[in-house]
Amino acid sequence: MPPERPKSLQKRIFRGLSVIGVLAGVLVTVALTVAFREMVLHDEHARLRYDCLAVATQLDGTDDKVATLAQMNLSDNRATLIAADGSVLYDSEADSATLESHAGRPEFEEALRDGSGSAERRSESVGVVSIYEAIRLDDGSVIRLSEDTAATFALLRDSLEWGLLVLVALVVASWFVSRRMAEGLVRPILQIDPNEPDAQAPYRELEPLVARLKAQQGQLEEQMEQLRNDDAIRREFTANVTHELKTPIASIMGASELMRDGIVRPEDMADFAGRIHGDAQRLSALVSDILTLSKLDESERSRDTVLLGSRQTCDLGLVARDVCDRLAERARRAHVIVYVTAERAEVLGYVGLVDELVGNLVENAIRYNVSGGSVRVGTGVDAGSGRPYVVVSDTGVGIAKEDQEKVFERFYRVHKSRSRANGGTGLGLAIVKHAAKVHGATIALESAPGRGTTVRVEFPVQEGRQASGEAGE
Repeated sequence: MPPERPKSLQKRIFRGLSVIGVLAGVLVTVALTVAFREMVLHDEHARLRYDCLAVATQLDGTDDKVATLAQMNLSDNRATLIAADGSVLYDSEADSATLESHAGRPEFEEALRDGSGSAERRSESVGVVSIYEAIRLDDGSVIRLSEDTAATFALLRDSLEWGLLVLVALVVASWFVSRRMAEGLVRPILQIDPNEPDAQAPYRELEPLVARLKAQQGQLEEQMEQLRNDDAIRREFTANVTHELKTPIASIMGASELMRDGIVRPEDMADFAGRIHGDAQRLSALVSDILTLSKLDESERSRDTVLLGSRQTCDLGLVARDVCDRLAERARRAHVIVYVTAERAEVLGYVGLVDELVGNLVENAIRYNVSGGSVRVGTGVDAGSGRPYVVVSDTGVGIAKEDQEKVFERFYRVHKSRSRANGGTGLGLAIVKHAAKVHGATIALESAPGRGTTVRVEFPVQEGRQASGEAGE
């Protein structure tokens, strides 16, 4: 089943505006109709009240009010003379003897009380909605004029027909105006281009969205740039690996072929075997470093540390002593003395990576040292920050300022011939950088040509130590 398409903002705006326009048209039409009806009824009451006052004036000047009324030209008005007790004395349209008492009629009661009265109701005797105006005469009787609303309602019906036409016109106009407004409102949104660095939100409410789009576009560009850089680094790494592998393999193949073909003299066999063994060791170290870096790369890329094993608490002091014991023979052959000052410094991490980190630092300090030089390895916990650290210092050849950031790149060698002669793979400090990153550690390097190098790696404050420190405070 295909996914449901998202709703159209333009259509929703159009429908909303159209509904509002139609409702506004209906309300305006109804309001105008009601207002017009009230205006017409008000005018009818005023006219009828004026006629009633004129009739009352004539009746007050005569003794025979019934005869006077009978002779009057009342047009379409109905005249009713009501005695003070409510009995009908005269009606211009019906036999007064057949009419019931009008004592309870509101216009009659109001006229008796206030001198004049008015009302609107459906007449039970005639059957139409009528308006009434009544005035009390000098003798206490009440003259009442009434008029049915048939003509008035006919006028209202005619007005309503025009109102409906106006309503239809409003609906059509609302449809076109709503469509244009919806298109005008949506068009600036569709024109937003997050690729433009100076893209602006067309509406204030869209500023957070545009800001997010620009931020995401920036992140996407950074990721694309990172991918391009990673691809370039991968190609360079592949080329360097190929080159680095070819060198020991070619040496092994050349020496073994000479030995196979009997060209090597018996007294030189040991030297050739030693050369093959050294190149094989170098090849093994290179493959091991490549595998380690591959694990670190994959872990960083997928953010999955399963490849690195399980996190455990390890003591940097014990790791440093173990590394120095392991490299003691290499230091002796290089005529370098290694001093270890290992205080207890626990870190939570991957023991194998921590060992690789310390081992590569110490091995580099021995490899790039001078004959008769020294290496000092120290571990502990910084008194100020509470961060565990390992520091390795040597009295070797040192690193120029412009090379200090590059030494952590893969296969970058400050002293290429010296590194290859001493069996370096060119990947040691790259492993140090990635291992430190995995553990959230920082690396500080101080060096100068001819004055040796000091590398300090500080690990994050351990949770247990931080908690105990806070409790102690």
